[in-house]
Amino acid sequence: EQPELLGRVVARVKELELAGYTFDAADASFELLLHAEVAGEPLHYFGVESWRVITDSVGKGQAMSEATVKLTAGGGRVLATGEGNGPVNALDHALRQALSDVYPELDKLELIDFRVRILDAAHGTDAVTRVLIETSDGSTSWETVGVAPNIVEASWIALVDGITYGLRRQSVPVRRAASTGTATS
Repeated sequence: EQPELLGRVVARVKELELAGYTFDAADASFELLLHAEVAGEPLHYFGVESWRVITDSVGKGQAMSEATVKLTAGGGRVLATGEGNGPVNALDHALRQALSDVYPELDKLELIDFRVRILDAAHGTDAVTRVLIETSDGSTSWETVGVAPNIVEASWIALVDGITYGLRRQSVPVRRAASTGTATS
């Protein structure tokens, strides 16, 4: 069983690294990937139905983003909207608002760093993007990774993994939900 598990993990890591993922800098995403391989399914605290972001500019230096998320958590469907100074900040606010009643432990988590890397510069603005997000619970921090052709989608993947790992780290029990679209699923 262990050689087979190790083989599956190595194959999955190679597959994701070919797509642009890096687990050297994303310890939490790697741990979630391991959990998914050992358990036979990804860790789901919530399911994602959809998300969207709109950014408006009302003047020089006054762009604001609004994000809407539709999730399932704790046995119910949740719709929430959040505003922020950018699309990732707005998604973070909307995600936390949607989940705060089911998972009050989220109050302890904070996004503390956000890094973007273009993986194929020859494609310019149409290139695949890697996003690394660092999240903290006040005592320690962890990093997650997302990769996608769309920078906001890559950010969403890393953000969802960061929150999932944070809840797991706090030993929060899963309150049944539908499947989610994380990088490790």
